[in-house]
Amino acid sequence: MKKLEITIRPENLEEVKQILSDRGVSGMTILSAMGAGNQKGEKTITLLKGGEFHINLLPKIHVITYVKDHLVGNILIDIHERLSTGEVGDGKVIVSPLEEVMRIRTGERGENAL
Repeated sequence: MKKLEITIRPENLEEVKQILSDRGVSGMTILSAMGAGNQKGEKTITLLKGGEFHINLLPKIHVITYVKDHLVGNILIDIHERLSTGEVGDGKVIVSPLEEVMRIRTGERGENAL
């Protein structure tokens, strides 16, 4: 089992949800976040009346999900193919091993708890 932490641009959330659904993953936790990576979060915003200002943290969405090992490769391929713009700031996917998962309601463990 693996834990996927997917950090993306907010406009890509529905696409990530569809990718996971297409691969049979139904459970996920979605968090709103702010962050900066290689682009240092630098972005100049021009307001109609207020001039310009700089932002050094950009809005991101952080999706956490737990998946069976055999699904990881195809999920990563799908995310790359469907979300990559080739520009800095597309996001990251972190894959971590899961030692144990337990569904609190039933006490089920392992893949059955996914």
